[in-house]
Amino acid sequence: MKMIVAIIRPERLESVEEALKKVLDEGDHYRITVDTVEGHGRQEGEVELFRGQAVRAGKVQKTRVTVCVNEGYVEKTIDAILAGARSENGGAVGDGKIFVMPLEEVVRIRTGERGSKAI
Repeated sequence: MKMIVAIIRPERLESVEEALKKVLDEGDHYRITVDTVEGHGRQEGEVELFRGQAVRAGKVQKTRVTVCVNEGYVEKTIDAILAGARSENGGAVGDGKIFVMPLEEVVRIRTGERGSKAI
């Protein structure tokens, strides 16, 4: 089992969700968590005017998408996020990152199921 966390542009969320639905929805809706986050990387913040002075914001608003999948869906999930999140013309600075982490255990609270059945 893996936890896949993607930091993407907020305006690309809908296309990422559509791409994920194509590869993960097998008669049962896939599970996804979405948060609004702020951070900085290579993409610079926007320049705003404050009391007549140009000021560059230190952080940029992004969307964090978290999906937990069984091993057989890891590459499909990564490919779907890449397809949905990448800007036109081959991508651009600020399109985001995908992090893949091992997921030791999952427990469904309602039933107590554990492991891959709980995902």
